[in-house]
Amino acid sequence: MTKSSAMPEQHEINLHPLGVIHTPYRQKFAIPRQPNLVDAALGEIVFDKEFSDPNMLRGIEQFSHLWLLFQFHKTVEQGWSPMVRPPRLGGNKKQGVLATRSTFRPNGIGMSVVKYDSIQHKNGRLSLLVKGVDLLDGTPIIDIKPYVPWADSIPGATGGFADEPPSTMPVYFETQCANQLKHWQNLYPQLTALIKQVLAQDPRPAYKAKQDSDEEYGMSLFDLNIRWRVNQRANYVTSIIHNAQRKDC
Repeated sequence: MTKSSAMPEQHEINLHPLGVIHTPYRQKFAIPRQPNLVDAALGEIVFDKEFSDPNMLRGIEQFSHLWLLFQFHKTVEQGWSPMVRPPRLGGNKKQGVLATRSTFRPNGIGMSVVKYDSIQHKNGRLSLLVKGVDLLDGTPIIDIKPYVPWADSIPGATGGFADEPPSTMPVYFETQCANQLKHWQNLYPQLTALIKQVLAQDPRPAYKAKQDSDEEYGMSLFDLNIRWRVNQRANYVTSIIHNAQRKDC
């Protein structure tokens, strides 16, 4: 075999996550399909003991936004596919996986830009708080980099089939659930805004986006079960209860 025809060497890469991020999203359903669509979603990156040196974050407060590199830990074991069906195309048309942001990727690595909030360092535990997250609770964080506007924002860039932001839906809380919302608001101050912003993105499966069947849906935020129905292209929240209850208002 000549040198020019030699196969490239394969190198195994071992990554040790910096820690995990804790978010309101306890299940994949209802997670925003892109970051910063729900700015009320606060995430806390808790660093592993060996990375709990606050010097690692010195100066990070100078940047308003940060890149998070992470692993799709709940889907990586399911393998990957060369072709996927992006929700943006209605969930029916296939695209190459590398032409999408699908979770079913060869190496299961994702990236999101989020807003810097604050740093906490208590009892030897280092954490970084960020806003606008679109990550599942417990997601391993591989790396963090500052967002640099002049380099990371490209004027005139095109977005293919995702060139425009998604449309949103109005969200209303039914009267009988006012007490539940008030009760849980004490524990989760951002709950009202979080529910509104998540449901405004229409988290239903893509093929149901054009349907209006008055069907009821449910999602988990924190340890709460949120029930809502869709009628005439609007969301109506019907129940906000603890997941252990699982009953109507």
